Amino acid sequence: MEPATTQEGCLKPLSDATSAPIQLKARTAGMEAIEDILYGSVAGVVGKYIEYPFDTVKVRLQSQPDHLPLRYKGPIDCFRQSIRADGVLGLYRGISAPLVGAALENSSLFFWERLGRAAIYASGYSPRDQPLPLSALWMTGAFSGAMTSFILTPVELVKCKIQVPETEGGVVRAPLKPIPVMRDIFRHQGLRGFWHGQLGTLIRESGGCAAWFGSKETVTKLMREWNERSAQTQEEKERARAADALPLWQQAVAGATAGASYNFLFFPADTVKSRMQTSPIGEAAAEQRSFAAETAALWKQAGLRGFYRGCGITVLRSVPSSAVIFMVYDGLKTYFPLQ
Repeated sequence: MEPATTQEGCLKPLSDATSAPIQLKARTAGMEAIEDILYGSVAGVVGKYIEYPFDTVKVRLQSQPDHLPLRYKGPIDCFRQSIRADGVLGLYRGISAPLVGAALENSSLFFWERLGRAAIYASGYSPRDQPLPLSALWMTGAFSGAMTSFILTPVELVKCKIQVPETEGGVVRAPLKPIPVMRDIFRHQGLRGFWHGQLGTLIRESGGCAAWFGSKETVTKLMREWNERSAQTQEEKERARAADALPLWQQAVAGATAGASYNFLFFPADTVKSRMQTSPIGEAAAEQRSFAAETAALWKQAGLRGFYRGCGITVLRSVPSSAVIFMVYDGLKTYFPLQ
């Protein structure tokens, strides 16, 4: 089966399969969905191992309490204190839940993004025999992120509570485990408690994924045009135009740009979400701050700067992890298509 993308990374026109039997078209669509889920999961797990220590530091910086002085002076100090207290493996505390979350998140993102493209073609917004314009690809990214946020919030809630060690009388308590955390959340707040911080996740994912997919496709398009302009002969130009995949380093640049865009543009929403999700488990739902109240409290405490605690290290870790995610996913789709 051919990879299901055009040179610009868009869905192949559905008319390509009009001469095939109805059963073949349905099977092709099913295989594409399975590839999105399977290959997106693999890419997400690989990326999570790369970024998780940096994510742990980011959450600890974001979730520092309102009172001063702050526990950590910055990312380097947080790394130093964390390693001194728990060792290097402590930075991977609670990774089991995020690994599941990474698989769910990335498979869901690629799955819903593909459905978004198909819906735009079906609506007549763009001709079926043409790649979607970049504006539409930013829209499909936003749609994908919004749908994925409902899956991601419970996973991130558990992750955040595990990553930030609780203290009692100034002494750090024993590390939390996923199952006890989930049990405590359900006992104190019920099923609804797992979606505490949903608004922050929704804002971050819908806006961030618009930038994630949109930036990747924009840079990919620019790279293809650059490759064509750089070709010395007509034959080289045709070869660059017909290539299914960009050279590896260009794929990495496109993926890295996507990761940096995703994390920087909507980082304040992620900060507020992390503060909400690291509140004590025993708090009743009525005692928990809303998104607006948490935003106001952080603004009063630290101003605009407080919303960007941990932003630098987050963007730094997203560059290699996002590059790897897209390279793994695109590579699997291109070279190991399901038959």
